[in-house]
Amino acid sequence: MKTYNDLMHSYRQELREKDIPEATLRTFLFELTSEKGIDLFRDKDQPADEEVLHRFEEGMQRILRHEPMNYVLGYSWFYGYRFKVDPRVLIPRYETEELVALILRECDEFFKGQTEVTAADIGCGSGAIALAVRKEDPRFRMYATDISEEALSLARENSELLEADVTFFAGDMLAPVRERGIRLDVLISNPPYIPDQEELEESVRDYEPHVALFGGEKGVDFYEILLSGAKDVMKERGMIFFEIGYNQKETILNKAKKYFPEAEMRVEKDINGKDRMFCLKFE
Repeated sequence: MKTYNDLMHSYRQELREKDIPEATLRTFLFELTSEKGIDLFRDKDQPADEEVLHRFEEGMQRILRHEPMNYVLGYSWFYGYRFKVDPRVLIPRYETEELVALILRECDEFFKGQTEVTAADIGCGSGAIALAVRKEDPRFRMYATDISEEALSLARENSELLEADVTFFAGDMLAPVRERGIRLDVLISNPPYIPDQEELEESVRDYEPHVALFGGEKGVDFYEILLSGAKDVMKERGMIFFEIGYNQKETILNKAKKYFPEAEMRVEKDINGKDRMFCLKFE
């Protein structure tokens, strides 16, 4: 019978042929064994649990077809929280965890002494940003919007699973907030920012929702919408946070200066040294 060690060393040739990192296999097996309370490394020479073996073999066939591992698992870890994910939503990326950390750090200082902070995550997808921020700082009165009813359905499931109080609205960009007369301290968005003609990895192109990926010819259409309409939904003093494409820094800063000429703004790099997180403060 196959041991866990056998499984960790299986599919090597197929993974190389499909240009899939071997680490994907190890991570997948680690998650399956953890769910069963099995210590993969302590028990690596033990016969594999039948259920784990079945799920592993079945799941690897899907992964070899370039289906994202997190869709195969049915969940993704984000900021220490487990989020349900499926093809209704984009899989949360680790770079976006850095955006959450920036939001929490900057808001802690900017809104010091304020007992409630009203915020909205525009284009929330799985709800990862809104729910993680709310879980980490209960001062946030958090709203989240998305144009996709399917995405919102999943985001609400995650809200219930994490027991995080977030209010969800369906609608296009800022419209749901504006229509309800909500005034925000903080505007957050990780909008689609990939240029329409950019080539994508097969697993992203064939499985993840395109509505959450593409942001127009140059990938910046949604930032223009958000920045041009921000003053309609924000208070006189507030903050704006975006995740941006690695090569969009100057474009986003120029757009922001057009609508907020007196604001303090900057772009921070992610762990890979790429321009990724936009932060704006105005008073």
